[in-house]
Amino acid sequence: MTDKNRLSYEKSPYLLQHADNPVDWYPWGSEAFEKARKEKKPIFLSIGYSTCHWCHVMAHESFQDAWVSGLLNDVFISIKVDREERPDIDRLYMAVCQAMTGSGGWPLTIMMTSDKQPFFAATYIPKETRFGRVGLVDLIPRIKELWTTRQDEILSSARQITVALQEASRLAPGAELGEPELRLAYQQLSNQFDNDYGGFGISPKFPTPHNLLFLLRYWRRDGDKKASAMVEKTLQAMRRGGIHDHVGFGFHRYSTDRRWLVPHFEKMLYDQALLATAYIETYQATGKEEYARTAHEIFTYVSRDMTSPEGGFYSAEDADSEGEEGKYYLWTLEEIKRVLALDQANMFIKVFNIRENGNFTDEVADGKPGRNIPHLTRPVEEIASDFSMTVPELRERWESMRRVLLACRDKRVHPHKDDKILTDWNGLMVSALAKGARVFNEPRYADAAERAVDFVLNNMLAPDGRLLHRYRDGEAALPAHLDDYAFLIQGMLELYETTFKVSYLKRAIEFNNQMIKHFWDDKNSGFYFTSDDGEELLLRQKEVYDGAAPSGNSVAMLNLLRLGRITANSDLEEKAAKIGRAFSQGVRQSPSAHTQLMIAVDFAVGPSYEVVIAGDWRASDTREMLQAIARRFIPNKVVLFLPVGPGSAEFKSIAPFTGQQVSIDDKATAYVCLNYNCQLPTTDIDTMLSLLNAG
Repeated sequence: MTDKNRLSYEKSPYLLQHADNPVDWYPWGSEAFEKARKEKKPIFLSIGYSTCHWCHVMAHESFQDAWVSGLLNDVFISIKVDREERPDIDRLYMAVCQAMTGSGGWPLTIMMTSDKQPFFAATYIPKETRFGRVGLVDLIPRIKELWTTRQDEILSSARQITVALQEASRLAPGAELGEPELRLAYQQLSNQFDNDYGGFGISPKFPTPHNLLFLLRYWRRDGDKKASAMVEKTLQAMRRGGIHDHVGFGFHRYSTDRRWLVPHFEKMLYDQALLATAYIETYQATGKEEYARTAHEIFTYVSRDMTSPEGGFYSAEDADSEGEEGKYYLWTLEEIKRVLALDQANMFIKVFNIRENGNFTDEVADGKPGRNIPHLTRPVEEIASDFSMTVPELRERWESMRRVLLACRDKRVHPHKDDKILTDWNGLMVSALAKGARVFNEPRYADAAERAVDFVLNNMLAPDGRLLHRYRDGEAALPAHLDDYAFLIQGMLELYETTFKVSYLKRAIEFNNQMIKHFWDDKNSGFYFTSDDGEELLLRQKEVYDGAAPSGNSVAMLNLLRLGRITANSDLEEKAAKIGRAFSQGVRQSPSAHTQLMIAVDFAVGPSYEVVIAGDWRASDTREMLQAIARRFIPNKVVLFLPVGPGSAEFKSIAPFTGQQVSIDDKATAYVCLNYNCQLPTTDIDTMLSLLNAG
C-alpha cells in the first residue's frame, strides 16, 4: 500500500484530510461494494465533514493509528463519505442511527453489509473502551467474531432494520395544515423559550433562525407582543454572547451552554445566511439599528473570508487550529494589554469581560494564563453611559480596537477553511444578500448575490441544464438534491424582487419545473430528497423536519406559493397545499419542529398580497415606491415590477394577468391585490402602504 490511499484522488476537503491514513479507505462507489462482496467482508462506513471537531478527534485517535487501522483493514472494507457532498447518504444512515440508538451526530459510524443494509450504528467511537463507551480495539474483534460465527443472524438483523426503515418512511397524506397548527407552533415555542437568556431549551443552543422568522410572522398576524419579544431577546443575547465573533464578525455554529457564551467555534455558511435574514427582518419589524448593524457585519465576514475570487461562497471554517478547538478565537488578558494601547486595553477588558483566569474554562490549566471569549453582558446603551459617551462615540472606539485585534489575530494559524462551493448553501446566502440589498438599499450586496448566481449558472450545471451539487478545485460534480433546487430558487426569487431582472424569474421557473419533474412524489405528494434518476439507496427519503437548516420541502412549499402568485398558476399553489397534506400527520404533533413549513402555511392562510408596480425604473417616484415596500416588514407578499416600454412584453409573458396594468399619468403606479381581490390602482405611497396594512 502506498503512503496515500484512494481518497487522495477526491476533491472533498474532508476526504483529502484522510488521504494519508493507514486505513485502506475507499470513496463511496461500486469499487468498494464489489470488493466487499468478492471478499465477503462487511462495510465500515464513516461519515463526517471537514470542520467537525469530533471527526478530527476520531481521525487522530484511531484512523491515524496503526493498530486500529490494521483491525479495520483486516475485518472491513472501509468507506469515507463527506456528508456535505453526499447529504443523501448522510440523511439515510443518520435516520438509521437515530432509529437504532435514539440519537445521532458526527462522526457517524455505520457497519453494514455489501448491499448497504446496516446492522450497527454509532457516532464517535473512542480507540479504547472508557467510561462505558466501547472502543474500536474491543469492538472490531467482536464484530469479526460475530461475522465469522453468526453471520446469518447479522444479515437477518440488517434486513429487519432495512424493512423497518422503509415502513417508517411510508406516510399517508393527511388533512390540510392551517391556523390551528400556527397557534400550536407558537405555543410550543413559547413553552420552550428560555426567558432568562433567550433561545429555546437549555443547552446546547442552536440559532435555528427559522424559529425567529416564524415568530415575527406570528406577531404580525396575531399582534402578540410576546412573539416579537422572544425574537428580540434571542437576537440580542446571541449578538452579545460568545457565539458572536466580536473581533472578526459572523456567528459560530452553536452555544455549548445556556448563556450563548461558549460556542462550538466552527462557522457554517448556512448559519451566516439564515442569521443575516433573521436580523434583517427584525430590523424591518422594529427599526432598531442594532439588528441592521449585525446583518452588515455578517456580510462583511462572508465577503472577507468566505467568498471565492469567482464569486461563489465557501462552505465552512473549522473550530480547531493547531489541534485545539477555539484557539484562533481566544485571548488572554496579557495579550489584550500587549496588543492595545493602555486606555484601549482597559476599556476592552471591562466591556468584553476579559478575566485573568479566563472564561473559556473555569480554571487556569497547568499554570497557563486563562483564555477568554470576548462577550458583552449588558446593552450597549448602558455601557456607553458608564464611560460618559454616546453610543456612536463608543462604537467608534470599539471599531478602532477591533481592527487592531483582528490584525493581530490574522497572524495566528488560521482554522482550516472548507473551500468547496455548494449550490444549496449558496442559494441561502444569495437570499440573504438580496434581501439585505433591498432593505438597506445597498447595491454591493445585490452585486455579490448576482456574482454567486452567475457562478452557479456558469460552473454548476450538467450538460442537460440540470443543477450539480458541489464545485471545488475546478470541478463541478454530484447530482443536485432537492435542497439545491429549493434553496437556489428561493435565492433567485429574492434576487428578482431586488433587481427586477426578469432573467432570474425565468431561471427560477425553469429550475422549479425541473424540480417537479424529477423530485415530486406523484403518489403521496411532497418532494423526495433525491431525483428519480439518482443513485438507488435503501430508500428514497422525504424530509420535512426543519433542523439547523430548513428542509427542502418547507422551502419549496413557499417557493410554489410565490411562483403561483407571480405567474397566476393555481397548479403550483395546489402542489404547495399537497406538500402540507403529505406531512401533516407528523407535523401536527410538533409544528414547532417545522417552523419553515409553518412560514409557508402562514403565507397560504393569508392575508397575503400581490403587488405590481408599473413605472419607469429610472424615475425617482418608482424607486421611492419600491423602497417604501422594501423597508417595511410585509412578509407575505410578492412584488412584481412592470416596466414601461419594450421590456414589458417579456414580463407579461410570465405574468399575463398584468396585461392591462399600466402606469397612470406616467407616474409609478401600485396595483395591490389581497387574498385574490384586487384594489383600485394608486400612485400614492401612503395609500399603497395602507392597502398592505403597513402604513
